[in-house]
Amino acid sequence: MTRPNLQTESGRIVGDNQNSITAGKRGPTLLQDVYLIEKLAHFNRERTPERVVHAKGSGAFGELTVTADITRYTKAKIFSEIGKKTPMFARFSTVGGERGSADTVRDPRGFALKFYTEEGNWDLVGNNTPVFFIRDAIKFPDFIHTQKRNPQTNLKDPKMVWDFFSQSPESLHQVLILFSDRGIPLSHRFMHGFSSHTYSMINAAGDIHYVKWHFLSQQGIKNLKAEEAEKLAGSNPDHYQEDLFSSIEKGDFPKWKVAIQIMTPEQARNQRLNPFDVTKVWYHKEFPLMEVGFFELNKNPENYFQDVEQAAFSPANTIPGLYFSPDKMLQGRLFAYADTQRYRLGINATQIPVNRPRCSVHGYYRDGTMRVDGNGGDAVNYEPNSDPSSPFENASYKEPPIAIDGEGGHYDRYEDSGNDNYEQPGKLYRLMKEDEKARLVSNLVASLGAPSVPNAIKEKQIELFRRCDADLGKRLADSLL
Repeated sequence: MTRPNLQTESGRIVGDNQNSITAGKRGPTLLQDVYLIEKLAHFNRERTPERVVHAKGSGAFGELTVTADITRYTKAKIFSEIGKKTPMFARFSTVGGERGSADTVRDPRGFALKFYTEEGNWDLVGNNTPVFFIRDAIKFPDFIHTQKRNPQTNLKDPKMVWDFFSQSPESLHQVLILFSDRGIPLSHRFMHGFSSHTYSMINAAGDIHYVKWHFLSQQGIKNLKAEEAEKLAGSNPDHYQEDLFSSIEKGDFPKWKVAIQIMTPEQARNQRLNPFDVTKVWYHKEFPLMEVGFFELNKNPENYFQDVEQAAFSPANTIPGLYFSPDKMLQGRLFAYADTQRYRLGINATQIPVNRPRCSVHGYYRDGTMRVDGNGGDAVNYEPNSDPSSPFENASYKEPPIAIDGEGGHYDRYEDSGNDNYEQPGKLYRLMKEDEKARLVSNLVASLGAPSVPNAIKEKQIELFRRCDADLGKRLADSLL
């Protein structure tokens, strides 16, 4: 039986649904990839009013304190001096479940931070894992569909999950983390956070350095075993929400140490593994953690809907001195996150108090639903203009150019040897203690062994695990086949 052609909404046949169009194998995504834009824009509008992902979350206000000098890497004023404090808001969440789902499901946790700086809002939108399941944003709608509900039964479907994973070997690193002990934290307070993506820093001289952000829980790492999590899901499905709120309410303020890894552009060019692949970590031996500061959450929201549900984050929200990288997943998220908030909360979502910058903002945007700030009054709404009091561009704030090398086209994500899918998952498995390995295998067997998952998918997935580590593959084969 011949399979029908995949087509765009206008009927054009899609030539590549696996790889977005990029400038070179590792280059940034091109806006001319209209199918990618259509796919992400349609995906962002599939559900309303709750978030498409990260629907259930908890949040609190706090403060970032700088404890180390990193001005040699960035001109961002938030890091201009040791001891500087910046107000912030944090939101933690599960990824795949709905607003009413249980907190203690096996799922990555969102780790979203908004810093209210004097230069505008800076958002760092990451997870409690240093890597992700996919490396190209064109696969994000497909991946999330597998984490949601079967369109016929409206039930979570292990077959969908493992059918996708077994054909996406780049997911192996994240899958092993998800099914390890760290797959279910004890609460939001007892987990690390990561930018996951590679970003860049720009200093006063215009020099670029690539950076990964780490947020290390000062409460330590504590996790739930599968049976403990299942029991809590029934007895207290809002365990995480209750834990965060009550700890802050009684003055037990959670803290996270802020640290970075730094890589020069020359080092990035010479890396054996692609440093812009979000399914990879940078080895700490080569790129050690550098302390930046810490943040503390010390104030609960006055109203959950007002501050947590209406909180809108986007990695596109940066400030001078903090910038992007050619990371393909990040490039897609720069569009998708801002776009989904415009759809979910409206074009004027930044006027909501939790999203509003604490600095003055001048621009020419007008109208739209829920415009409540005077709409610019009688000021001109176009530029260039001859009004000396109107806002004007400042060329000194242009970011320096980032080198791009390669022709625009679809590049197979498996052609680049720097995108190796098996090395780091294998190393992660071999770092585990024997009891951790046993629990990992047990967790994988419980999910992959579901009756709905055909043997063909099981065999394909086991072979991927075997390529990571022969022992892991054998244990799973012995239990499942």
